[in-house]
Amino acid sequence: MTDAQPSVEIRTIAYTVSADYLASVGGDFDARGVDDAVLDRLNADLPEGVEVRRDGRVFAAPDLVDTARAIDFDQLLADMDLDQILAEHGR
Repeated sequence: MTDAQPSVEIRTIAYTVSADYLASVGGDFDARGVDDAVLDRLNADLPEGVEVRRDGRVFAAPDLVDTARAIDFDQLLADMDLDQILAEHGR
C-alpha cells in the first residue's frame, strides 16, 4: 500500500521485540534489524492493502477495513519463528 493510496487507520500494535526478551535469550543482537525483520514478515502475512507501519499503526484500504479489524495480530506475531529471526540478526 502506498502513501498516495487512501487508507484508514485501524489500530496500533506492538510488534517490536523487547530489550528484556533479547537479554533473556542471551547474545548480542541487532535490535533494529530484528524489529525490521518482524515487521517485514508481519506485512508479508497480511492481505494486500493492509499494512503495519514502523510506528505500529495498522492501515487498510477502505474496502479492507473489516478484514483488517478481524486480523488476530497477536496470533500472527506468536506464530513467527522468532528464534530464526534472532539467528539471522546476531552480531
